[in-house]
Amino acid sequence: MEQKNFNLDSKYVGVLPIVNHFLQRLGFTRLLEKYLPHPDKRAKMDPAQTLEVLVRNLIICRTPLYSVGEWARQMVPPLLGLGRNQIHLINDDRVGRALDRLFEADRTVMLTDLVVHMVEEFEIDLEQFHNDSTTLTLHGEYLEADGHIERGKQTLVVTFGHNKDHRPDLKQLLWILTVSEDGAVPVHFKVADGNTEDSTTHIETWEVLRRLVGSAQFLYVADCKLCTRENLHHIDKAHGQFITVLPRSRKEDSLFKEWLLNHTPDWEEIVQYPHPRRKDGPPDIIRAVESPIPDVDGYRLIWYHSSHKRERDAQNRQDRIVRAHKELDRLKAKLDGPRSRYTTLEGVDQAVKTILSDTGAQAWVNYEIQEWQKKSYRQEKRGRPGKETRWRRKVKQCFHLNWEPNEENIQASLISDGIFPLLTNRRDLSFLDILACYKSKQPFVEKRHELLKNTLEVAPAFLKSISRLEAFLFLAYTGVTVHALMERELRKAMQDKELKSLRLYPEARDCPAPTMARIIDIFGNLQRHILSTEGKIVQRFDPELTELQEDVIELLGVSPRSFIVDI
Repeated sequence: MEQKNFNLDSKYVGVLPIVNHFLQRLGFTRLLEKYLPHPDKRAKMDPAQTLEVLVRNLIICRTPLYSVGEWARQMVPPLLGLGRNQIHLINDDRVGRALDRLFEADRTVMLTDLVVHMVEEFEIDLEQFHNDSTTLTLHGEYLEADGHIERGKQTLVVTFGHNKDHRPDLKQLLWILTVSEDGAVPVHFKVADGNTEDSTTHIETWEVLRRLVGSAQFLYVADCKLCTRENLHHIDKAHGQFITVLPRSRKEDSLFKEWLLNHTPDWEEIVQYPHPRRKDGPPDIIRAVESPIPDVDGYRLIWYHSSHKRERDAQNRQDRIVRAHKELDRLKAKLDGPRSRYTTLEGVDQAVKTILSDTGAQAWVNYEIQEWQKKSYRQEKRGRPGKETRWRRKVKQCFHLNWEPNEENIQASLISDGIFPLLTNRRDLSFLDILACYKSKQPFVEKRHELLKNTLEVAPAFLKSISRLEAFLFLAYTGVTVHALMERELRKAMQDKELKSLRLYPEARDCPAPTMARIIDIFGNLQRHILSTEGKIVQRFDPELTELQEDVIELLGVSPRSFIVDI
């Protein structure tokens, strides 16, 4: 009897049906077809198809561009928008050329179209926005990324700047993101030159949001970089609304802290937050007061006091003083040693100031440097000394370092521990409402930065072509948006069905706030298998969904049929 040769074709389905559901609602395919330049007739694959594969890879399993083809060959082709004979066409050269086509498109108009459609499709509330920026750290020289014109478009300048990743040795770009309060969905992004000052970006961003909303009637929340007179005056004059943090450099900050030395504010307790780590821990008691020192421009200045922040400030100050003492001990040992290289009082003083500056303890440590001369004598020639022996005198400058805590400044700092100021032109909001807008919601945009850098692994970036990098970052924004929309829709559905959590964590532990990363994990191993012989299908094994997976796709509005693919 002739033995037949069987072939088992196994491909991953994974979370692709869910990603496709949101990309379809987002109109991503339509967007590419509408704005990408027409492909060359000789092209074996439409660049739009390549970009769709790339954005799915970015959302699900970020891999280097050279391995996107290898990743795609493991997936069911139709779920990537490809035919069976197209899957082998995906390679890094084709991906690079597709990014070139995206760079040539009008990405500003594409972004507006995408966001307007998204707001309408997902009914996103536009009453409040949160803005923040971060640095995208790059590896390499990027000598050609100097802002030149390429294919009729202005490119970005990759250069050094204030690096928020604490890598001043690497060049960077500035990533500016604005999210809605409703679900922290990204509604605008921009990538600026690496040396761009954050404070100069807000007026342009606010104007974009005004055009999106159709009026200035929305609340714009940002960190202290927003707090310049030019920015605030522009928003206020246009009848816009803002909440920001008063920088420490503003005179009102120092005046209030001086005022605290001789006055006791009439604090009003507004809320108590539970301890973030211990259920039985003391609550964070928040108090507030209108500033007795008015803002110079007439805006509303409110000072808040947090009991937890007071403890953190005190501990932080103590840690800085301890670190300073340790570094000063090391310096003292060098000065007292026989081979000290410090020869001038100015040099020692500069070394002490550097230590205090690096540890941030300048205000809380007093120091004194004593200078003295150490004389030594040595005979000019070898041998036993006698009456005719000549001696040479050597004088060495020596220094002795003493320091002690500055108790007066420490006591003054204790009074201002736990306080922070918020500045706004909204006079109708309560203390608690203003605090909630900033303290409870502003971290959302920071979560999106974390998603961009860690989950999507966009930074550090290794792309050497600045034009391709700019196009790639547009896809990165799309990836962050899909993550945010999925999380928003899932959490809203849970709220509608009064579900407090889903058992998404290992060992079926409860997850009260599901993320796309958790969804990718629980769907990641879904596969489709086809057993065939001599080109004929013998048996087909479609993925079988667990009860938890069925619950998730039901909440997301995804059909179980989407996990069954014809080929």
